[in-house]
Parts: sequence; structure tokens; C-alpha cells
Amino acid sequence: MTTASILMTVTTTWNVTNEKHEKDGGRLGHTLRIVVADAVKELRETSTIKDQTLHIMRDWIQQNNDIVNVRQDEAFLLRFLRHKKYSVPMAQQTLLKYLSLRKYYPEIFTNLDCEDPKIQEIIDNGYIAVSPVRDSKGRRVIVYNMSKFNANKFGCWDMCRAHMVVYESLMDDPIDQICGFTHVGDGGGVTGAHITAWKPTDFARIIKWGEQSLPMRHKEFQLINIPAAIKYIIDFAISKVTPKMAERLHIYTNLKQLHKQTDAECLPTIYGGPIELQNMIVYTKQLLGEQRKKVLALDEMLITNTRGIISSRAKNVKSDTTSVEGSFRKLEID
Repeated sequence: MTTASILMTVTTTWNVTNEKHEKDGGRLGHTLRIVVADAVKELRETSTIKDQTLHIMRDWIQQNNDIVNVRQDEAFLLRFLRHKKYSVPMAQQTLLKYLSLRKYYPEIFTNLDCEDPKIQEIIDNGYIAVSPVRDSKGRRVIVYNMSKFNANKFGCWDMCRAHMVVYESLMDDPIDQICGFTHVGDGGGVTGAHITAWKPTDFARIIKWGEQSLPMRHKEFQLINIPAAIKYIIDFAISKVTPKMAERLHIYTNLKQLHKQTDAECLPTIYGGPIELQNMIVYTKQLLGEQRKKVLALDEMLITNTRGIISSRAKNVKSDTTSVEGSFRKLEID
């Protein structure tokens, strides 16, 4: 049995710092335990640091008059602390930016109901699916297939909402917070409708603000079947993220190359893996259903003033509008 196949996703509240098991018998595999322990060291996480920083975050939230009804449970706060390797000021900034992004784009972030007919259809079609098998580094694997997204029926906000329903359903998982995510994207089947559904300014903001505001440890972006016509868009997206994130994006021309970097055991059969895509879809829908109430309850959180956010000196999104519009105009997709 390979390492990846051992790392089956399990529902657990295992305390990775104290290495305790759930009373209900849920256990992590030995290999996954080692992987997570190594990742914990990378985050500099200890019981003392975790307890102290959680206390500081809760005090800060309670005294901050610019935010309302913000969750103070451990799972939610650790999203931000682990994402920023326990730098409290950086975790606080990410939390404020997260709340601000939700407010700025309510069409993406509010009423994220996995039972919404549009979201259900997008998930059922297989556009975005979560693998029930983690990779050899303990990372959650998310698979995307552009050919499964009906761009003639659904718009860019529908696409974003499908992403966010999945992401919000995963971000409380302690293993996901610690080990992070591997994304596998298939660009085959992209049409002009997929591209023109986006306004350049919105595309720029989502790419740039998403990295700054969502507390997810994106470890790898593996892309395959990317048409030459959308190379401009990929280049533009890379220009919007940090160099560290840009270095994690890789484009492959065949499955053999993909399998050298991504455990095939985590992939659906259409990419040379052992998992039927339909089974992956069923698993994803089960996961979303289990987290549905928690995800919907996120709408109770509000930010009333963004004065606490420290703006970066990065280029204004507006200044990039011309370049991305030019890229959009260059697209010629059959």
C-alpha cells in the first residue's frame, strides 16, 4: 500500500499538539501522524503557544469595536494563527481582510448554501471536487475541471461561490490548516465564454485579495491541459500573487509529468488515478452537507469599519485593468 493511499481523509478533532485520539475511536494513520507532526514543527506550534495566542486573539476580538459577532472558537481562530505561523499581528490582519472581502463581495461570500440549486448543479457536474485521499504530505487535494463548468449557463460569481462553499467547508479541519492544500486544475474545454464571464477588475481583485484574505495554506497548484490561448490570463494571475505563491504553480503537458509531482492515488480515473469522479463528487457533497450550518452561520460576522487594516503598497488594481483587458482581447478559443 502506498503512502498516499494510507492517508485517507478522516473526520477528527484530534489534538495534533497533544497527540490525543477522539473518544469515538476516530484515529489517524501512523504515517499521517508523522506527516502532521513535521508540519506542526514548521508552524512552530506548541500547546503553550497555541493557548497564549488564542487568548490574545479572543481579547482582541472582544475589544475591537469594528467587528461584530466574530467567531471565537478554537477551530476558527486557528485558521488564521496557523496560516501565519502564530504571528498574532499578521493573523489579526488576515482576519480583518477576510471579513472585509466577505463584505466587499457579498455575491460570493454570503448565503453559501450547498443546497442552492446552482451550486448543487456545479458540484454535481464535477467542476470542483475534493479527493477522499490525502497526498503523501498530508495535504487535501482539490480537483478542478473547466470542461465541467457550463459557462453558457453560469457566471463568474457562480464559479466563485462553488469554490467558496468548498473552501469554507474545509478551513476548520485541523489537518487542512496544518498540512495545507494541493490544487489540480484541468484547463481542457475552456471556451471564450469562460473568460468573458469575468470583468478584468474583479478578476484582478479576487486573485490578489484572495491570497491576502483567505487563511488557506496553498502548497501546490498543478495545472494540465492548459490551452495556449489562456497563457495570458495565467501570466496575469501570477503577476497578482506573491513570488512564493507564483513558484508553487506548475503547468504540465501530460499525465506522466503530473504524476511525478502529485500522487496518482489521490486523483480521479480521468487523470490516471483510481478514484471514480462520481465517487469524489459524492464525497464532496457529503462533506459540504456536514458543514452546511457552520458555513451559513458565517454570515453573522460583520466588519463595520476597515480602519484597522494596514494596506500594502502593491499596485492599485485599477492600474492593471488595461493589461488584463488586453490579454482578454487576445484570446482566440474555438
